[in-house]
Amino acid sequence: MQLGREFILTLNQIAEERGIKLSVIISSLEEALKSACKKHQGSSPNVEVNIDADTGEIEINEIMTVVEDAGSLTQPDNQITLKDAKALGFVNAKAGEEIKIAKDFSSFGRIAAQTARQVVIQHLKDAEREVIQLEYEGRLHEMMPGVVFKVDLATDQVLVRLSDRTEATLTKKERIPGEVYKLGDKKQFLLVQVDKATRGPKMVVSRTHPRLLRKLLEREVPEIRDGSLEIKSVAREAGSRAKISLEVHDINIDPIGACVGPSGARIKNVSDELNGEKVDIITWSDNAEDYISRALSPAQIEKVEIISNTEKDKKAKVYVYPDQLSLAIGKAGQNVRLAAKLTGWKIDISALPGEKMPTLQDLFHDAI
Repeated sequence: MQLGREFILTLNQIAEERGIKLSVIISSLEEALKSACKKHQGSSPNVEVNIDADTGEIEINEIMTVVEDAGSLTQPDNQITLKDAKALGFVNAKAGEEIKIAKDFSSFGRIAAQTARQVVIQHLKDAEREVIQLEYEGRLHEMMPGVVFKVDLATDQVLVRLSDRTEATLTKKERIPGEVYKLGDKKQFLLVQVDKATRGPKMVVSRTHPRLLRKLLEREVPEIRDGSLEIKSVAREAGSRAKISLEVHDINIDPIGACVGPSGARIKNVSDELNGEKVDIITWSDNAEDYISRALSPAQIEKVEIISNTEKDKKAKVYVYPDQLSLAIGKAGQNVRLAAKLTGWKIDISALPGEKMPTLQDLFHDAI
């Protein structure tokens, strides 16, 4: 049976549109034709189907084992007598051999054709789901744009469309507290989970993951993208406040200025995307005392004392003057909590007795 080059070109177009290999589509067609043949005969014959990917030629053969006579037939669907084999033109056939009897698909009938169509559709759907599964598994922990297309208040469900063919769930845990989600909202999401499921991959996206902040900064700040600045650590309390530490690889670059951007545009874009989340930027240091001190900004730290510095137990005691204590701790402990997450150190803050003596810089500042 010859379908021709035009048929193969059509298959190539389907493959390209759906992101499926041509070999997968041809394999699906071969399986479909096998099913159609079985449906046509109402039995379970041993069928072999081959489609030439260059010419479009289809070869359908029913494989039968030759037996001596009718008395030797134990599997009528897969056996043929020597007499019948010779009548079909296999004049040199011998008992025990296999012969291939050519079948014509055009004779299969309407029901068999419908069966073939259903098998092809199912195989293409399965192949498409597999392609999507592999694609998104490879994009795990990537930032991607999405559109909110379902908000069900009764079940507290928010669904996000990532492309024409894919959707993901934004669970309550992965939502920014206080952020409102409306139909048609376009936002950036981080893909955090891809699980295999019968009806296609089950995916979960996040708006709270620290990596989302990292990706947004990479997008907004060219100096991070080109490696002049390196993000060392990120700590977030989503929708409220975050801290990020940067290592400087080019001494000519001011890390805070680069992230803030002209007129604060870069950091504003990041903050606006995260529902107004405030972002503190500090410079990373390999000196633990300096790093902890910077992480607790905007508080002024007088002294950092390392209590324990092992892989499993990193503890530091920080001393500040009374007027800086509430600033160092932060509202409901947020500042010290974020500093601890950022640095990986357990931080205990104590107030020094008395008040801080003013420096010449303080006096000068007060004078103006």
